[in-house]
Amino acid sequence: MLDSRAAELGVKTISDLEKHRDLRFAFSNEFIDRADGWHSLQAHYQLPQHDVTGVEHDLAYRALESGDIDAMDLYSTDAEIRYYNIRTLADDRAYFPDYHAVYLYRLDLDDPAIKSLQELAGSISSADMVKMNAAVKLDGNSETAVAAGFIESRFGLKSTASEQGRLQRFWRNTRDHLGLVAVSLLAAICLAIPLGVLAARKPRLGQVILSLRSILQTVPSLALLVFMIPFLGIGAPPTIAALFIYSLLPIIRNTCSGLQDIPLALRDSARVIGLPDGVILRQVELPLATRSILAGIKTSAVINVGTATLGAFIGAGGYGQPILTGIRLDDTALVLEGAIPAALLAVLVQYLFELVELRLLPAPLRYQAGGKGPGN
Repeated sequence: MLDSRAAELGVKTISDLEKHRDLRFAFSNEFIDRADGWHSLQAHYQLPQHDVTGVEHDLAYRALESGDIDAMDLYSTDAEIRYYNIRTLADDRAYFPDYHAVYLYRLDLDDPAIKSLQELAGSISSADMVKMNAAVKLDGNSETAVAAGFIESRFGLKSTASEQGRLQRFWRNTRDHLGLVAVSLLAAICLAIPLGVLAARKPRLGQVILSLRSILQTVPSLALLVFMIPFLGIGAPPTIAALFIYSLLPIIRNTCSGLQDIPLALRDSARVIGLPDGVILRQVELPLATRSILAGIKTSAVINVGTATLGAFIGAGGYGQPILTGIRLDDTALVLEGAIPAALLAVLVQYLFELVELRLLPAPLRYQAGGKGPGN
């Protein structure tokens, strides 16, 4: 709790919370769900509070400072404890065990790497971690520089790790983000347009296709990314797969609607002059449905640009990476480093598709779209 708030209420231990049932708690989602987390803590101390919210750990400090919440969970090595003048409540009924950090490594890791890790074991105290966390979160130093400085001061070893500048990060994130959006969108176009044609030709089957896609569309994007991990691992593949799934519905729906909205007289005229169904589809129906199809593709592209930022949660990079890092480090500049380019890219994609639409539309429709008549 904030020291001022705890002093006002006379709270020094976790047991003291029992006297104030109207206190508002916010815990990290992990702490709420883990076996040694909130629910078992509540039972152990018989706490009456039920106004408990799950929140990103780094954002909880701001909520505590602003008075939106009264108490939160923390790590004893958090730099914010001193910065926000936090009072850590004593575990007077000995609920929490001792926690120790450990490292995990693959069995095929080289021996020199394992030896280096073993040299680090037991050499980083809580005070060291608080100091390094403060250097990153409060002083704005990079994690790479702080870690390299600790290794050099403790072991006399100079790090060969190099940091990327802001411009280098921007180009790398732009490349990754465009890759995620482009690959998923192209794959969706290749499947969704044929499915849209099928849905327009066979209405009953079309209802089944659209219903299945609508159900998948309701799955939260972050949950869908997590579902993909067991099958595709982490990084770009599961992100592309999730974006591909989200891209399908607008394109299928708009393709189907565009074809169904074509006046029956135009189809009949094409059949009267003896054109086969395949030719009618390619030279009459699809050109007339171009505007609707492109609108669906444009919608999918804009959605993908925004949704792709979530790929950073599973290591896919892109503009979501600085946003995620900025939230973790409480660095607004880093958040904007990802948020602003993502927003600008969405606007640019929409503008580019409008230009493509004017180029691909048949001449009569192009005149209508541009507000000009043939005489102009």
